[in-house]
Amino acid sequence: MAASSFAIEVPASLLARARAGDRAAFEQLYRWFERPVFTLALRICGDRAEADEVLQDTMLKVLCQMDGYRGDRGTPFWGWLRQVAVNEALMRLRRDRRHAIELADDALDAHAEDHAPPPPAAADAALLQRALAQLPATTRSVLWLYHAEGYTHEEIAAAMQRTPSFSKSQLARGPRRLRQLLQVDVAPPAREVAHA
Repeated sequence: MAASSFAIEVPASLLARARAGDRAAFEQLYRWFERPVFTLALRICGDRAEADEVLQDTMLKVLCQMDGYRGDRGTPFWGWLRQVAVNEALMRLRRDRRHAIELADDALDAHAEDHAPPPPAAADAALLQRALAQLPATTRSVLWLYHAEGYTHEEIAAAMQRTPSFSKSQLARGPRRLRQLLQVDVAPPAREVAHA
């Protein structure tokens, strides 16, 4: 299983300064965790604008609740922050209840201008992004939390206010649906007609 992008060890002195209201310390935390929070939110919400909102809401909540994190229960700061980000993203998802989300693909737009085909890896990544965007938001969220963030079915169930069997069923159906969406129909090459 892949390590979480949140797994950044934060020095206790930096946390103490942030809890004491040191703006520079909090800005450092923001810079360290901006990308992981945004990426997590994007994977759950499927929309860049929504992910940006989740990032801002998460970091504001962390700033306001910084004194609530003590780390005395063995939970690293990054684990606490990740849980706040997941909760914010899922709250936004529940609030919006949108199932058809389009994901802007900047890489394809850039390649479309020069009419050159994208490199194979970029084309595969873009195809996967489009397929993920077509999944229902809850299925996409379960897949991301389980495979990318390493959540257990019990943790996903608690975060989504569902049962572990719900998480398991989404995890079973999601890859099947992704495989269907990733089937690329290749049209046979057009035959040239000889003109006499």
